[in-house]
Amino acid sequence: MTGAGLGAFGALLHAEWTKFRTVRGWWVGSVGAALVLCLVGLLATAAGNEGSGSALPVGPGGEAVNDDFSFVHRPLTGDGTITVAVTSLTGVIATGPGRTRSGLAPWAKAGIIVKDGLTQGSPYAAVMVTGGHGVRMQYDYTHDVAGTAGAVSASSPRWLRLRRTGDVLTGYRSADGRTWSVVGTARLAGLPDTVQAGLFVTSPSAEQSTGTGSGFAPAVATGSFDRITLNGGWTAGSWRYRQVGRGAGVSGSYTEDTRGAAVRTGSGSAAGFTVTGAGDIAPVVGGPAAAGVRSIENFLVGAFAGLVVVVVVAAGYVTVEYRRGLIGLTLAASPRRGRVLVAKALVVGTVSLVAGTVAAAVTVPLGGRRSRAGGFPVLTVPAGTEVRVVVGTGLLLATAAVLALGVGTILRRGAVAVTVVVAGTVLPYLLATASVLPDGAAEWLLRVTPAAGFAVQQSVVRYEQVVTDYSPSSGYFPLSPWAGFAVLCGYAAVAFGTGVVLLRRRDA
Repeated sequence: MTGAGLGAFGALLHAEWTKFRTVRGWWVGSVGAALVLCLVGLLATAAGNEGSGSALPVGPGGEAVNDDFSFVHRPLTGDGTITVAVTSLTGVIATGPGRTRSGLAPWAKAGIIVKDGLTQGSPYAAVMVTGGHGVRMQYDYTHDVAGTAGAVSASSPRWLRLRRTGDVLTGYRSADGRTWSVVGTARLAGLPDTVQAGLFVTSPSAEQSTGTGSGFAPAVATGSFDRITLNGGWTAGSWRYRQVGRGAGVSGSYTEDTRGAAVRTGSGSAAGFTVTGAGDIAPVVGGPAAAGVRSIENFLVGAFAGLVVVVVVAAGYVTVEYRRGLIGLTLAASPRRGRVLVAKALVVGTVSLVAGTVAAAVTVPLGGRRSRAGGFPVLTVPAGTEVRVVVGTGLLLATAAVLALGVGTILRRGAVAVTVVVAGTVLPYLLATASVLPDGAAEWLLRVTPAAGFAVQQSVVRYEQVVTDYSPSSGYFPLSPWAGFAVLCGYAAVAFGTGVVLLRRRDA
């Protein structure tokens, strides 16, 4: 585009902006979209809670975490290695008040952990056996590396080793205690010289059928450790037991197994251990761990109402010119019709982007403060995720505005255009998240309709090592945030492109 062309487009853009801001209904509607987004979100946080409202632990990455486990530990200063044979991992699962059955949650864990300290949420690295996923190495709550598959037993123990070298933790596994393979490596930046290290056991709730669906039942795991060997800067003295967190309300325990082989330390020996624990060491993403907890999405429930207002404004921005016979004057002033629609899209899209972003930036922190004051813990997320959700809300409204502008140009009828866009965007979102459809149908709607764009607001992440309800009714989208937003962008691009073609071909 030449300098003259750019100047002409700049004049056209200025003319469209002047037109938009001088029509009261359009700018009042845009401000109203921001206000309704805020008000609906704040009203959703108005209810109080009789709970304590205590904050969830926060991991090194800024995410809310579970950090509940039974820990038999001692200090390690500088570099060192701990080796152990896990000879059994068993458990019980609650089936009702005072009733239990033998069983093991698939992500029950027993193994070795090196942790920054005893504070919940502090950095850690661990190598472990699990109830149903073999040997794993996990660190800093969100990272999970698979080792070998298979269950552990007295006849088929799993040997584990965790070596610290500065900030680097390396996990090993062995079937016989002689031949070793690396499971994974973690770098924990800023790890203090003295850390707490030793044996741990924990168990999240177990998923089970309830007759009408699936639910979660409290579970407890017990791990037996034998042939423990220490090398490096271990502090002389006895092992100590600590229940980190509350372990899902279950008190952990440990017993010393005098039949186990001696533990060689700098000042003597100790024996193997049997440790019982419950809880989890993992990010909080929903399920029992998030009961009574609010997330950013709870504060932005007004986004769909704000989106409806934006759609009304954007559709009317073009259809009112058809209704009043003004489109001919607009096209006469700018014969290059495609540029007219581009200028309109830039104006209404930018206004909607600002309205949505500002409203979300106000609502998220206010909703968090109101929730905590009312006794509700808030699900903490990394700063980058919060920024993406806030800006994504603005992008959601802006893209919906461009979609409505394109549909309005195609149909030339404001009410019809609004109905089409709302029916294709807001209605599938409400149907998918309101538990009125089977999960498969709900996920299908959130994959192939413009409602997929709401995924850009999702703050919780799906982790394979965390079992919970990942259905749309629980706030989970089948597509990633940006992939879902791309679906909405695709619809907007098709509608806008079709509108440009029809505007060029049809009479004003």
